[in-house]
Amino acid sequence: MASLDPPWGEIDTLLLDMDGTLLDLHFDNVFFRDLVPRVCGERWGMAPELARERVLGIYGEVAGTLAWYDLNHLSRALGLELMPLKEELLHLMRMHPGVPEFLDRVRRSGRACHLVTNAHPLSLDLKLARMPIREFFTSVVTSHDLGHPKESLPFWPRLREQLGFSPERTLLIDDSEPVLLAAHRFGLGHLLHIASPSSRDPVRPSWRFPTVAGVHSLLPALPG
Repeated sequence: MASLDPPWGEIDTLLLDMDGTLLDLHFDNVFFRDLVPRVCGERWGMAPELARERVLGIYGEVAGTLAWYDLNHLSRALGLELMPLKEELLHLMRMHPGVPEFLDRVRRSGRACHLVTNAHPLSLDLKLARMPIREFFTSVVTSHDLGHPKESLPFWPRLREQLGFSPERTLLIDDSEPVLLAAHRFGLGHLLHIASPSSRDPVRPSWRFPTVAGVHSLLPALPG
């Protein structure tokens, strides 16, 4: 896995993804891949494998669009209220190793640090209520407020207008290659891929962007 410490002297602003970058994506994977198909199958009276295929098809219809991250849209499409189901999996919600230390180091360095997520506001509120990370951020932005997902190019000029960062002196850390590619096309100066978004899945390094397993890997070289 190609790894490269960011040139911290050239960076004034950090844009940090939440799910997969700061929080273990295992929570969301179990929710969308296992719990939702199982509950839908029980309600629809379908065999588990058929229910899973149908649910994944519904996901696929909106993949890559803002609707994929919209819990209200998915609830209507599935005929199932999703937010109450998340309560069943709260025991799986956790931060990745080194996240509090990394965020504290960034804050002490004096850099602006923004949480920039595709998470639906309801899901965002649930996670921020349980994970003690809100205090570390200059601001919190969800793509639902800007009308485009992060993997869409129009998202980025809107984000710049709202936050006022200098693209050439900004670092984005994200586990999604499509998001990083959109940010690259916009002109963001520094991009870093997270190769281990879920603690239960194999490491998936990027061959397109500088890659680290997680933000804990950045601690030794991070001033602050």
